[in-house]
Amino acid sequence: MARLLRPLLRGTTYTRLLHLWVPMLVVSVWMWVEMSTPWVPALALLPVGLIPAVRRGEGVQARLLLTPGERSQEISVALSATWRDRLRTVLWLEVRMVLGGLTAFGTVWLPLLSLALADLASGTATPDVPVLREATPHWAYVFLVPLPLVALYGFVVGLGELITALAFRFLGPSAVERLAALEERTEQLLERTRIARELHDSIGHALTVAVVQAGAARTAGDPAFTDRALEAIEETGRTALEDLERVLGILRESKRPVSSRPTLTDADRLLESARISGAKVDAELTGPLDTVAGPVSREGYRILQEALTNVVRHAGAVPVHVRVSVGHATLDLEVRNPLTAAIPGPGRGSGLRSIRERAALLGGRARTGPDDGDWQVHVELPLR
Repeated sequence: MARLLRPLLRGTTYTRLLHLWVPMLVVSVWMWVEMSTPWVPALALLPVGLIPAVRRGEGVQARLLLTPGERSQEISVALSATWRDRLRTVLWLEVRMVLGGLTAFGTVWLPLLSLALADLASGTATPDVPVLREATPHWAYVFLVPLPLVALYGFVVGLGELITALAFRFLGPSAVERLAALEERTEQLLERTRIARELHDSIGHALTVAVVQAGAARTAGDPAFTDRALEAIEETGRTALEDLERVLGILRESKRPVSSRPTLTDADRLLESARISGAKVDAELTGPLDTVAGPVSREGYRILQEALTNVVRHAGAVPVHVRVSVGHATLDLEVRNPLTAAIPGPGRGSGLRSIRERAALLGGRARTGPDDGDWQVHVELPLR
């Protein structure tokens, strides 16, 4: 019994009833003007439904009253973009008008019928109710009094469920809107993956430099070297904090542009950081780096950062040759260092995987591994 009565305790039941009653307000106003033509409001809805903004208004109202408190994506609040959307809106308005009429009839006459049955049970005739006009008063009618109220309960709850299902059908997103939502969701997932990679590369690079510099300063016994090491740790930490703040800003503001992300034109600070960490970096930068497209330049910077981080972490103070070349159609990026005995620390796996993923994302290719006595990272990225 409690389960059957549960809809009476839900606010959604009454907001849906209000939604069904709203069209009857228009009909009521028209009935004051011309009672003999109650069908005119339904006819007027035909051109009204063709207005693109009407679909948005109906969608907002349906979300507010039919699914209150829910972030329902099954009801669109977009303008009518196609004639199919306009026709669906027209059908929705007509169906809503019909169900509104049924709701008005049921919520008015069923309670009146229950009162009329109570009058008959008490011995009073009810000439105002057509179906009971010829009935003879009798006490047995008292058993029929609850039936119209039970019917009213089922009527209100049933019509509320029906109008909600029809709203999903007629006001639901079109195929174009569903595709756009899917693309937006895909973009969000890709953005989260990119942010995770950026945090890994930036913070991982900063921690690697800090650990290497701190260890070297502790064992060097040279105050001047220690000062340089602390300066490198400070600079790298400051850069990492800036990257972290920028990434958090992107998370807070989804529409924020990515133009503030570092590009290959900022490669000097990566090279200097690696030099301060002890690596003997020989850099060869050729071609107009400032003309490389933003996505390619930004991902190239992160690839270079990850490659240098791997050198500092796994090879230590070794000679490193860096070559960045901007050609006619491709960007070549190569980092080579002599193979050495393994240095304690995390493996190369995640870093190399990040390099390959970034290259593949832009339609390029990456080769990593031993090459003629050196460890090589060679990446080719298309410029377009």
